[in-house]
Amino acid sequence: MKKQDLPLSPHLQIYKPQITSLLSISHRITGFALNFSLTILVIGLFCIALGETYFIYFIGILNTIPLKIILFITILGFTYHLLNGLRHILWDFGLFLENKSSTILGYLVIFFSVLSSILISTLIGLFK
Repeated sequence: MKKQDLPLSPHLQIYKPQITSLLSISHRITGFALNFSLTILVIGLFCIALGETYFIYFIGILNTIPLKIILFITILGFTYHLLNGLRHILWDFGLFLENKSSTILGYLVIFFSVLSSILISTLIGLFK
């Protein structure tokens, strides 16, 4: 069979996005992005090691609006990645594999990710 006679694979312009595929793609993206948020943690640990003056300066930087937005997005990414990872583990056990149940579970992951992110952000004082 000649190469030009081969059928074309579906690509993003033809393929209709589904909630499961979008959540799977975003799971990979959040996993990769969470690696960059570790730099904030490492900088904070260095500031603790350097002394109280540097740590107070670090906390002052964290209290700025842009860093609060970044921290909220990081918390959202973490909670989403955690809950979606649990959904993938349930799939590994053969649970919720039907179209309807996997779609409902996908929407629940999104809902509880946003809800838990707001709750965690409020508890740590991010919205003061």
